[in-house]
Amino acid sequence: MVRTWKSNVEGHIAERGGGERMGDVEKRDRGLLRVDAEECKGCGLCVEACPPKAIRLSERLNRYGYRTAIYLGAGCTGCGICFMACPEPGAITVLRRANPKAAEGRGPGIAMEGACPCASN
Repeated sequence: MVRTWKSNVEGHIAERGGGERMGDVEKRDRGLLRVDAEECKGCGLCVEACPPKAIRLSERLNRYGYRTAIYLGAGCTGCGICFMACPEPGAITVLRRANPKAAEGRGPGIAMEGACPCASN
């Protein structure tokens, strides 16, 4: 019998008694995205640039008549690529979630709200 990589992994999972596969485990977001609807001009560059596709254009219009970008609420990795792609300063803010173990000893405020500034701040 020839065993493939996939069958080896599945066999190893079964041997260890774990029924969960890597794809079955829900990943925790590593970032948080905020879009200022009054600054966003709806160009869609952030939507195209976002690797996990956690941004889309809204169906609603802002007061200037633009369909603004909105965060889908999950999936942000905190990479900041959307911020770099955005031509409008201040329209997108990206926060990275702080790792509680890594934040120990860094002083107050780093993990205060569970996020720390990214390249956009």
